[in-house]
Amino acid sequence: MIICRALLAIGIVVGTMPYAGAQFGGMPGMPGAGPPGAGFGGPPQGPPPKCQALLNVRDELQKHGMAISAANDKRADVKVACSLFRRYLATEAKMIKMLEADGPGCGAGPDVVKQVRGSHAKAQQVGKQVCDAAARGPAQAGPTLSDALGTTPALPDTRDKKGAGTFETLTGNPFQAR
Repeated sequence: MIICRALLAIGIVVGTMPYAGAQFGGMPGMPGAGPPGAGFGGPPQGPPPKCQALLNVRDELQKHGMAISAANDKRADVKVACSLFRRYLATEAKMIKMLEADGPGCGAGPDVVKQVRGSHAKAQQVGKQVCDAAARGPAQAGPTLSDALGTTPALPDTRDKKGAGTFETLTGNPFQAR
């Protein structure tokens, strides 16, 4: 059950990465986004510091998403997955705040903020499920069939008997009483 949830989590994380990364078309300072009539006179300048910080958070968010994916591929413990989700969610919340503050100036439209908020809500639900599973710990083993029947799981002692049992046909008739 936990593996199914982890696979669902990975699907959500990987599926929402493009939204979380946002599409920063027309960012000031980026190639092709210069002021009107700027032409091709010089080398392109880097993005403004606030936009560069937003790009860095986007890259960090993608790195955390890939870490969750790698942990799922390795079938990591749910406690590890919980800590990875916490880091992912914290970074995603930071990105939402930065998008709200600096997104319009960096070319990210209001629909990007809405999409990232939606993916954040889904990731929070999955993260809560994973962390709840980690808090519960490993599943308790139920009673065995031997416990239910009130017997012991020990096999009978056959060291004193000749032959290997019912299917031993080298020494005679297997259906004959000994």
